[in-house]
Amino acid sequence: MADTAIRPARPVAQPTGRARKPRRRTARLVPLFYTLPALLFYVAFVIAPWLHSLWISFWNWNGIGTATWAGLDNYRTVFTDPALRSSIGHAFGFIVFYSVIPICFGLVLAALVAAIPWKAMPFIRTVLFLPQILPLVAVGGVWKLFFSDDGPFNDILTAVGLGDWSRAWLGDFTWAYPAVGIVGTWVSTGLCFLLLLSGIGKIDPALYEAARVEGCGRVREFWYVTVPGLRREIAVAATVTVIAALASFDVVYVMTAGGPGESTMVPGVAIYRLTFTAGQVGTACALATVLSVLTCAVMYGLNRLTREKP
Repeated sequence: MADTAIRPARPVAQPTGRARKPRRRTARLVPLFYTLPALLFYVAFVIAPWLHSLWISFWNWNGIGTATWAGLDNYRTVFTDPALRSSIGHAFGFIVFYSVIPICFGLVLAALVAAIPWKAMPFIRTVLFLPQILPLVAVGGVWKLFFSDDGPFNDILTAVGLGDWSRAWLGDFTWAYPAVGIVGTWVSTGLCFLLLLSGIGKIDPALYEAARVEGCGRVREFWYVTVPGLRREIAVAATVTVIAALASFDVVYVMTAGGPGESTMVPGVAIYRLTFTAGQVGTACALATVLSVLTCAVMYGLNRLTREKP
C-alpha cells in the first residue's frame, strides 16, 4: 500500500485591504447607533431651537406682528449698545465669583478634609453641597433678605461695631455686583469641593510618601502632588462653573433684576427684558447667539489648557 503524502494545510485567506475598510467603517458606526436616541433628542431640543433663534436674530420682530428683515443690524446693536456690552462683561466678571474663587476654596477645603480624618465628614459634605440641590430662585430670595437694608448682614455689622459700614447692599452701585457674586461663590463651592475631594482619593499614596522622603512639607505636597493630580477634576469643575457664570440668570433676576441701573445686568436678564418687556425679539436672539458663541470659545480654550499632554 503506497504511502500517502501529508499535504500541508492551505493558509486561510486574509481579507484584502478593500475588504477591511468596510469592516472598519462599520465598527466605527456601532457606537453611533448606541448614542443615536440621545443625539436625536439633542438635535430636536437644543440644536434646532438654537438654529431657529439664529434665524430670528436677522429679523426685527416683536414676537407677535409681522417680522421685517434686519440683516446684521441686531448684531450691531449688541456690540454698540453700552448696556448690552456691559452685560457681557458682567457675565465674564462672574467667572471670578462662580469659578475661580470656588475652585480655590474647594482645593483648600478638600486638602484639609483629606488630611484630617474628621468624624463629622458626612455632615460637612452635606452642608457644603446643600446649595446645589436648592432652587436658585429660593436661594436668591433668601440672600436678598440677608443683604437688605434691615437684614441680618447689617445687624451683624452693627453688633460688632461696624455699623458705619451698613447700607442697602443690593441698592448700592458699587457693592451690588460683588454681593450677587458672593452668592455665586456660595452656590459653587460645594460642588467644587466634592469633585476635588473625590479626585484626591484617586491619587496614589506612594506619591505622598515619596514627597515626604524628599523632605516636602504639607504645602509643597499640596502644590507638587495634590494639584497636579487633580488636573482632570479641576477641568470638570471649571467647565461646569464657567458655564454657570456665563448663563447666570436666576439669582441675578431675583436679587437685583439687573439693577441698580445696569450695574448687575447679565445677558440672561437682558435677553428676558428685550423679549418680554421691550418687544425686541430679534435683538434678544442676537445677544443669545453672541453669548453662545463666546461660551463655546471659552470652553474650547479651557479644554485645551486643561488637556493632559501625552
